Amino acid sequence: MFAPMRRIAPASRSLAALACLVLLAGVAAAQAPEAPPEPGELPVHKWVVPPPSWSPEAHFTNLKDGATLESPFVARFGLSMRGIVPAGHSAGHAGHHHLLINQPLPLDFRKPLPFTEQYIHFGKGQMETVIDLPPGSYSLRLVLADQGHIPFFVYSKPLRLTVSRQNKGVAPASLLGESRIEMLSPADRATVQLPLRIQLHASGYNISHAAPRLPDTGHFRLTLERPGQKAEVIELDGGQTEFWLRPPKGSYSARVELLNNGNGATMARAKPVAFTVP
Repeated sequence: MFAPMRRIAPASRSLAALACLVLLAGVAAAQAPEAPPEPGELPVHKWVVPPPSWSPEAHFTNLKDGATLESPFVARFGLSMRGIVPAGHSAGHAGHHHLLINQPLPLDFRKPLPFTEQYIHFGKGQMETVIDLPPGSYSLRLVLADQGHIPFFVYSKPLRLTVSRQNKGVAPASLLGESRIEMLSPADRATVQLPLRIQLHASGYNISHAAPRLPDTGHFRLTLERPGQKAEVIELDGGQTEFWLRPPKGSYSARVELLNNGNGATMARAKPVAFTVP
């Protein structure tokens, strides 16, 4: 024998309907695609695609979490979905790097980062530095900040490393080498998977968004050539140093130049890199 069915009051029905709507909205939000990048965050070209993470971030391109090394050592900076511009200048969402040593992220992202030995500013548009620390355990983190050193919500994960020995009398120039630009990724003669990550680096040069037209800075230009096809030119005039591509199948030769933001002259060229998209 079935129990008599309880009658649901109108107020209860309204609450149940509201709960259902909230649940559906949550499901829709979870299934909704990520918001597209802001204009200027990615180089403009038909093959350029957002990174798989769809998230801007700073990172170290040559250091590994948990590494043990001797100091002084070189730290190289990478930046995804953002461009570089020196301190004191504004250009879209571009900013300049800051290195935090044994420091957490700032609690207030509305205040400028301090100038101390634990908060090192790279306001000229640099992509690398020499770090000289005594033996011990350290946490390093990169934070991108605007023209007034107020941080963007763009930073790296903490990188933990151990300095086993500090070598005295080592000149920073001997570690950095001569001024040059490089393509860090892809490797020369590699067969790549798509999307393809392009990573560029400048040693001894300052990188910037082209808009401020600063004569002591440059921006990258990538030229992709393949047999029987017109060359594809990708201008990184937003101060970008890396991006992702989805090019057609074929064999490519990639040439990278650094162009002066003041007069457009070529400041440096990297060795060509060949790669194949199967």
